[in-house]
Amino acid sequence: MHNLYPAKKHKFWNYIQSVKIGIFLASKDLKRANKWTTLLIVIVMTLTFLNLIIVSGILIGILEGATDANKSRYTGDLLISTLQNKTYIDKSEYIRSLLENHPSVDKVSMRYQSSGVIEANYKNRTRLTDSVDSAAGLVFGIDPVKENEVTNLSKYIIEGEYLSPSDTDKILIGANLLYRYTPIDSPGFYTIKDIKIGSRIRLIVSGTTREMTVKGIIKSKSDIDQGVFINGRELKKIIGRDDNNVDAIAVRMKKDTDPLLLKADLVNQSIDKYSKVQTWEEAQPKFLNDMRVTFSLLGDIIGSIGLAVASITIFIIIFVNAITRRRYIGILKGIGIHSSAIEISYIIQSLFYALCGIFLGSILIFFIIKPYFVIHPINFPFSDGILVATFIGTLVRGIILFTATLIAGYIPARIVVKQNTLDAILGR
Repeated sequence: MHNLYPAKKHKFWNYIQSVKIGIFLASKDLKRANKWTTLLIVIVMTLTFLNLIIVSGILIGILEGATDANKSRYTGDLLISTLQNKTYIDKSEYIRSLLENHPSVDKVSMRYQSSGVIEANYKNRTRLTDSVDSAAGLVFGIDPVKENEVTNLSKYIIEGEYLSPSDTDKILIGANLLYRYTPIDSPGFYTIKDIKIGSRIRLIVSGTTREMTVKGIIKSKSDIDQGVFINGRELKKIIGRDDNNVDAIAVRMKKDTDPLLLKADLVNQSIDKYSKVQTWEEAQPKFLNDMRVTFSLLGDIIGSIGLAVASITIFIIIFVNAITRRRYIGILKGIGIHSSAIEISYIIQSLFYALCGIFLGSILIFFIIKPYFVIHPINFPFSDGILVATFIGTLVRGIILFTATLIAGYIPARIVVKQNTLDAILGR
């Protein structure tokens, strides 16, 4: 029993000595290594690390862009909508007053909403059997000024002009309802082919038909691209609403305020008895959240393939390096250098390549690539894609690459070092 402690202590100090010798050998090998070869290996590790971050980051960024668009261009920070068993929001004026006087609220937009159909070729049809150039979507009745304050709707007019408060027979149409912007021709999905700025169209809502003039086309890459906008008081007349109760209220909050706190205040005042109160996150379509999970999984799968390629690359490099230096390794073992010190030297070399790749990759991501995508998002059809890369996520992937490289460097070194010393010296 008395000899166990000294034996363990001796073994520990032997290991420390092996580490010191391993560091010395690794530093000498790296200094003598071909600079171009070292640079090439570091580039491979950097690209592997970038692949781990960027692929999943862009895939998630596609959905992040769509989510941000839905928030800024449709729901606002808080969305108040009609309860499932109601046709409008009771006490809308009371809720509006409450919101406008709340210290965390900046702007409020009251909306009337109803499903409707727009027709473009109704004047040219000679027979009832002729096909109808029509599309269905939501009809939004808005106060043009208030809506623009909350969602900056006028910014997304790609043709024509935005609504003015005095417009009575003008309409804005979402790009997804037009064939030239959404060239899809399939059963169950209809778009209008023959329409332009100034065209007269027919709007059918709740059995009431109104002729209107197309004033603008909206493309915001959010849910509103599947709808049309008219002046709120006009839609109120069409649907026969004789009070000021609306169907939705979008709220833009002041900077550094929390939508959850505002929601809690409204619930405490029993607003949830008259309407559905949701933060912008709760109001996101379910398919966006489902796609986020799917894209994240795809990014991890693609990144794993890149990680496997990098691990194999390091394995081959270390193995070839060790094989070509068998005689040198044999001599080291012959003069008394412990096998573990030699193994550690090769592990340190592989970790050096990994650390360089992780360091350079992190600089590129946070100081060049991510800022670039913020200024120049990728123009996807349904989203302005950005790069989502967090410090924690990057750190986790760095640890994964570091661990994979450690294993990939140890295995070949262990294989070669375990060879018979005499055979290694003689090159057999």
